Amino acid sequence: MNHVLLFNPRSAPSKPRIPNSILQVASSIEGKFEYAIVDGNLETDPWIKIEAYLKTGKFRYFGSTVMPGPQLKQSIPYTRQIRALYPEVKIIWGGYFPSNQPQSVLDSGCVDVIINGPGDKAFPHLLEAFEEGQPFDLIHNLIFKKDGKLIKTAKDELYDQDQLPDMPYQKLNSFYSLDKYLGKTYLGTKTIAYHSSFGCPFTCSFCAVVPIYNARWRGKSAASIYKDILYLKHTFGGNAIEFHDNNFFVSEKRTVEFARLIKNENMVWWGEARIDTMDKYKDESLALIREAGCKMIFFGAETGNDEVLKKMDKGGTQTGEQIQRFAERLKKFDIIPEYSFVLGMPGPTEELVNRQIDEDIAFIKKIKATNPATEIIIYLYSPVPTEGSEVYEQVLASGFRFPQQLEDWISPEWENFDLRKNPLTPWLKPYMIDKIKNFETVLNGYYPTVSDIRLSPLKRQLMSTYSSLRYKTGWYAYPYEIKVLQKLWKYRQPEIAGF
Repeated sequence: MNHVLLFNPRSAPSKPRIPNSILQVASSIEGKFEYAIVDGNLETDPWIKIEAYLKTGKFRYFGSTVMPGPQLKQSIPYTRQIRALYPEVKIIWGGYFPSNQPQSVLDSGCVDVIINGPGDKAFPHLLEAFEEGQPFDLIHNLIFKKDGKLIKTAKDELYDQDQLPDMPYQKLNSFYSLDKYLGKTYLGTKTIAYHSSFGCPFTCSFCAVVPIYNARWRGKSAASIYKDILYLKHTFGGNAIEFHDNNFFVSEKRTVEFARLIKNENMVWWGEARIDTMDKYKDESLALIREAGCKMIFFGAETGNDEVLKKMDKGGTQTGEQIQRFAERLKKFDIIPEYSFVLGMPGPTEELVNRQIDEDIAFIKKIKATNPATEIIIYLYSPVPTEGSEVYEQVLASGFRFPQQLEDWISPEWENFDLRKNPLTPWLKPYMIDKIKNFETVLNGYYPTVSDIRLSPLKRQLMSTYSSLRYKTGWYAYPYEIKVLQKLWKYRQPEIAGF
């Protein structure tokens, strides 16, 4: 039986997390195919280990998870090298990037098949089809080229998460010590990265998840989550959790059940949610969640403008008034709301785009006045719109286009685009981008993030003092003195560096 090489490209320069996407795929072939894992986050030069495996002649399949941004810097050149040096190896990509950009990926000639969504069944079925020389047109969740045409097979259901195989943590531990993945963060000294669900039941027009899951969500039961967390706690010493679900808090019942199970385990945890979903939670549920260790929750606030929220097609009932009121509500439960805002949405005129930026800046300051503990994350709008939406039509009308060649995605400007820090969008003028970035610098100076655990109380106080006049008067231009301090003290922005 041919072997499988699974690759997790480097996603961050430090603090590697458990590679859950690769482990999910590995669990699907456990006992069916022999496999090895190479993690770019833990290798100085991953290519050395990749080639060492391929030189054995045992590995016919190379599978890589590929997220937009930093992971492309390894996945694209390594895939190109494998194709050139080992043309007999079948190359399979999964993850948000190939699912949302299949044309450039498959046109490159480097990738044979894309897993479009969950690979729990698609990946092993695809390998079996390759082994037996059978067509794979009827296998769900695939994208490939046939006779020069792009073929997308039918989407499969979202599987019962409790019925899927357990994650092969011990197998990962045989390749890389799991201790290296349980790093020190704001949440704890050994932080577990965990996925408890897939998808999201909403259709935000700017979200890359929407085309992959089609407004579907399915999660593990509270008991299954608890079982996994206990295993990681007792076996490897984990004492905190980052839930990397697209939307952990969809079900109040599931969240409350998990909170009751975990509350005596002394675990601190964080997850992502929607404001209009959690605003429906009962007070006693929120109190229990905090008692059970939930310290901070990430929310996509996006904007305080109700009209823009409608264009974003948030798919719920979120409003500017609710965003502010909910930040105040969480204050009494001692849960930190982490609000992300997307500034620079497309508009019919330059004046309207600029005015909306000013209004969102004013709204962010209003949120901070309401609940100063609210963490604010600012993104520049980067088009990943859902086809058919109003935002999608505006993006096309502006003349914006994604790169057509795969290698173009690893140019510096497109890497920053994927981090939503350099949008390359025609409607955002340089002075608008400067305004947003300068405000962000002043905001982070006056209110340094609590998640930067290396920043001492004295440094926080000095940075806040230096930023005070600017923040209070609205004088954001040329904040060089704050930038110098942030660079000197290696200030960590959670949207870039995590916790």
